[in-house]
Amino acid sequence: MNPLDLSLEEQVQWLSRGAADVVPQAELLAKLKRARDARRPLRVKLGMDPTAPDLHLGHTVVMRKLRQFQQLGHEVNLVIGDFTGMIGDPTGKSETRRSLTPEEVQANAQTYQDQVFHVLDPERTRVVYNNDWLGAMHFSDVIRLTSCYTVARLLERDEFDKRFREGRPISVHEFLYPLSQAYDSVHLKADVELGGTDQRFNILLGRDIQASYGQESQVAVLMPILVGLDGVQKMSKSLGNYVGVTEDAQTMFDKLMSISDAAMPNYYELLTEAPESDYAPLVREQPMEAKKRLAASVAADYHGAAAAQEARLGWERVHSRREIPEDMPVVTLKGEDLKEDGRIWIGRLLVATGLVQGSREGRRLVEQGGVSVDGEKVTDPDGEIEPRDGMVVQVGRRKFARLKV
Repeated sequence: MNPLDLSLEEQVQWLSRGAADVVPQAELLAKLKRARDARRPLRVKLGMDPTAPDLHLGHTVVMRKLRQFQQLGHEVNLVIGDFTGMIGDPTGKSETRRSLTPEEVQANAQTYQDQVFHVLDPERTRVVYNNDWLGAMHFSDVIRLTSCYTVARLLERDEFDKRFREGRPISVHEFLYPLSQAYDSVHLKADVELGGTDQRFNILLGRDIQASYGQESQVAVLMPILVGLDGVQKMSKSLGNYVGVTEDAQTMFDKLMSISDAAMPNYYELLTEAPESDYAPLVREQPMEAKKRLAASVAADYHGAAAAQEARLGWERVHSRREIPEDMPVVTLKGEDLKEDGRIWIGRLLVATGLVQGSREGRRLVEQGGVSVDGEKVTDPDGEIEPRDGMVVQVGRRKFARLKV
């Protein structure tokens, strides 16, 4: 499908696919028509506060939608929140969030800029930093901005309303966060702003603030939050339920094969271009094959079809055929790692191979039945083994190490 061959109505339908809400959809159609008639691309905005150094697939849900706008010829304004990141977005927070230092923000911002082009077209992406305009505002400018909205309206926000009713503190600077994000839209004269459903309040506030400054209000395209690998909470690196954008193809594939069958339709819709008519029957009738195709599709987006196919074969060698992977790290054990009789405690071995962070974690995994040596499950957390060259140590389904003594 060539997106440029779509009618305006079909473009709206395509851009709305997978979106939780488009506010208001009729305005999106009108903006697309005016952009076509004026031969001017729409200014489509996404704000990202660099609160952590790495992006994961949850972040790419919105970026994939931005790419669709790019495929229609529109310009993406990616706002790196180096100023707002130091305020801290109160979205979803039950208490005042720690502000980042300028050094943390700058370090994370650079990695974001490096990673977004795994998804976005760099030729149609304008990367800007909101400290350039927010940091230059005079106090009188801030007063004008704050006069455009009332405290009562700000307290309608779920997080603020709950904290206010429970008597928990709300710092004044937290009120400034959504106003600052809204002013980004004013400065950029944004036609469309994208974000997750958790950003609904902030993005809709931007519509009001733009009107207060005499601008046409932006359209809000709100995308669902991708559930993490655990199928319960949203994808987050801090929760360990994530797939990183920069992870290798095998790791991506392996992690995606761990999602539940129930989560597959959501992942297909938000992370692939496959039409529902293609994947729905497969998910229903051949869930394992559906999951493999999903994992391969995502891995191919970031590493190419050949790497994705190799990752699938690697997973099948380990899981479907119960074979060990051909390629695994080789760990050399030195004499000082071993006891005088040449044996080593299993906990220390797991740490030495790098398969666990500490012996306490190793003990727990042994007790849970998650450790094998040469295919034999280890059951005694206090047990010792006599290592030899070529011995394979396995933790869980995906971690292997081959010993060299």
